Amino acid sequence: MYALKYDEDTCLKCRTQDCLAKCQYIDIDKESAKKEILKIAHGEDSSVLHDCVTCYACEEYCSFNNHPFYLIVEKQEELDIPPLPRPIIKRGIKTGIPFRGEPTIEKINGRALLMGAFADLMHLIQGKLFEGLPVISTDPRKMFHYFCQLMYLHYARNSVIKERLPKIIKTIAEHEVTEVVCFHDECYGTYTSYCPAIGMEVPFTPVHFFEYLYNRLLELKKEIKPVKLKVAYQRPCSSRLSPDKHRFVQAIFDLIGAQTVEREYVDENALCCGGTMEGQRREGSRKRTADLRRKNIEDMKNAGAEVCVFNCPACYNTLGQMLVQSGIRPVFMSDLCRVAIGEKPEGWR
Repeated sequence: MYALKYDEDTCLKCRTQDCLAKCQYIDIDKESAKKEILKIAHGEDSSVLHDCVTCYACEEYCSFNNHPFYLIVEKQEELDIPPLPRPIIKRGIKTGIPFRGEPTIEKINGRALLMGAFADLMHLIQGKLFEGLPVISTDPRKMFHYFCQLMYLHYARNSVIKERLPKIIKTIAEHEVTEVVCFHDECYGTYTSYCPAIGMEVPFTPVHFFEYLYNRLLELKKEIKPVKLKVAYQRPCSSRLSPDKHRFVQAIFDLIGAQTVEREYVDENALCCGGTMEGQRREGSRKRTADLRRKNIEDMKNAGAEVCVFNCPACYNTLGQMLVQSGIRPVFMSDLCRVAIGEKPEGWR
């Protein structure tokens, strides 16, 4: 029913093959890159299908919006080349099953904040920044009714997403929302990148969480006092699906008086947290993941970062303790913004 919008002619005309040639985890030149991506498009086996760490970055690197990552994941599933061990995939898919019981539908008739699968993180959306904003998915027992399922790209299980997502979209729409502020980049990427790529209709307007925060801070600008902290930002893999919204990271830092440190692994060159890479099937993946995390955190430390700012809870859980041990404080963007307007988030000292 849903078919990926991939155009082979567009790929043939591409001169740079940035989608693969820019990859930080696969060493491949542009000639080999073109050969391999075309093999994948034709349903043939390719080393890329085995070596992909599912970091999403090729979606951003492709200047033609031709969806190389979605293509890779689709062919991994078709050819039965799982990026993770099968028991992990099976357990993960069972964990995120939506609609065990029916959600309570409250009519909102306007804008709402979608927490997705993170209903247990309500402490991150408190205070003036979120006054008057209704929240969808406030009951942790029903959080998977609103879980976008895009996480299963890491599992090479497009079929699971396509099966579950239409009903999730329908459930969100039943709240009669016009705009949906997506707490997580993954949800925003689902509705603005993945759904259009496969021809799935979205009957509401998604709003990126950072765009919402920035605009709300502008409304409260008179209350902002510069935080005067040296900050680094851990860019999550799912933000690669909405690179046009990445600019709001720096815009928020400028607005609240945070100083961005100069790093090597930033913006397009950002490193994955390694959360999904650790359990991958490739030989030496654990050591590779440990080296990746070390490089990332050392880069922040050498740049003089006092704080590492997160939006993705998975990235926070993966890197948080290691950052603390390195003398860098992990903090969510919404909490840092609350500090800037004189509020004291939970656990802030």
